[in-house]
Amino acid sequence: MRSSLLSALLVLAFPATAFAAEEGGKVNLLSPNGGLMFWTLLIFIVLLIVLSRFAFKPLIQAVEAREASLEAMLTKAQQDRDSAAKLLAEQQAHLDASRAEAQKFIADGRATAEKLKNSMLEETKAQQQEMIERARRDIENEKVRAIADLRREAVDLALAGAGKLIARNLDDAGNRKLVEDFLASIPSTGTR
Repeated sequence: MRSSLLSALLVLAFPATAFAAEEGGKVNLLSPNGGLMFWTLLIFIVLLIVLSRFAFKPLIQAVEAREASLEAMLTKAQQDRDSAAKLLAEQQAHLDASRAEAQKFIADGRATAEKLKNSMLEETKAQQQEMIERARRDIENEKVRAIADLRREAVDLALAGAGKLIARNLDDAGNRKLVEDFLASIPSTGTR
């Protein structure tokens, strides 16, 4: 049964060769043969109907499904690209804002440091001026005290010298005059 089915299919598929084999002659494929053309056209139409019903529809559906899938992937890729560009722009904006804020902090820090430096310099100058004034007052006070101490010393020495002179020459008017002149020669103000 198989061999008869196979021979029937061969006759349908290749009718020219089947007829040529039966006739025993050569086959000329370029010469028109009405019967051959009819069977070829009939087989082509049957094959076209079978293929359109069982092969073309699933193939077209698979191609359409693949095309829809590719379009969906392209749309998704475009959305992802747009989303990535948006995120990149946001990140760039955040980065720029962070840089601006950092520059502001640096500028504020510099301004604060400059103010602090200036205030410390002013305070140091004020303290230095105060120390100089205090030193001048202390020097002046020490000077006055030293002059007063020198005067007391001089008076004490003069009195001691005068006491010895007086004790030796109590009646001597010339010696008395000498001590009085000495005491008068010592200035009574605090300056020399």
